[in-house]
Amino acid sequence: MIPSTIEPLLSVSDLAKSYGANEILKGVNFSIKAGEVKAILGASGSGKSTMLRLIALLERADRGEIVLAGRRLGVDDRRGKETAASERQLAYQRRDVGMVFQQFNLFPHMDALHNVALALTVVQNVRRREALEAAAEMLNRVGLGNRSHKYPRELSGGQQQRVAIARALVLNPSVLLFDEPTSALDVELVGEVLKVMESLAAEGMTMIVVTHEIGFAKRVADEVLMFDRGSIIEQADPETFFGSPAHERTRSFLSHVR
Repeated sequence: MIPSTIEPLLSVSDLAKSYGANEILKGVNFSIKAGEVKAILGASGSGKSTMLRLIALLERADRGEIVLAGRRLGVDDRRGKETAASERQLAYQRRDVGMVFQQFNLFPHMDALHNVALALTVVQNVRRREALEAAAEMLNRVGLGNRSHKYPRELSGGQQQRVAIARALVLNPSVLLFDEPTSALDVELVGEVLKVMESLAAEGMTMIVVTHEIGFAKRVADEVLMFDRGSIIEQADPETFFGSPAHERTRSFLSHVR
């Protein structure tokens, strides 16, 4: 884990992305300090998930920069001139950015323990025994120590998502991204995932959370951002954001999700 500083841990500047003629992100700017939680709201197609994928280096931005702990991601500047990072360099840089997706993406032929340990053995070349020990610790952390030898088909959706969170955590990322982590869950299973996320926030994990869970954003976020058509149109603390939003689009969105 990268040490906390008073400067932003992660900053995004003028981030833009298009697919053909469809401009998804139109120059996004924001930053987050170590230990903070940012909640991101917005309608489907507003660019929220695309931004997370760019930060996680799963796609390349068309323009802009992402800086994590003073290091620009997605580029190679070792020779004094910035060029696009190779796939090998991207894989190395991704280790500091964890991501939890809407879908759990677990390997069905592996139990929970080995799904989590795989991240260490493949990404960081950790020895198998050490990886399994770390995986067991992370499953305990998300409340699944007694389910470590269950296969995905034997777990509920909420339990599978908690395994996915453990898989992201085991790499000890500096920042953890969540892309609507409860959207694929039945209503009665949402709470168990949010409880884990709240505990991570209380422990000081730096988190960027795309969500429609208004209660979670009110309780946990340090700041809430509103996306609309590829831009951030509002950014405020939860009390201000939900109590007296300045933008009409924000007010309209909140009236529907509430």
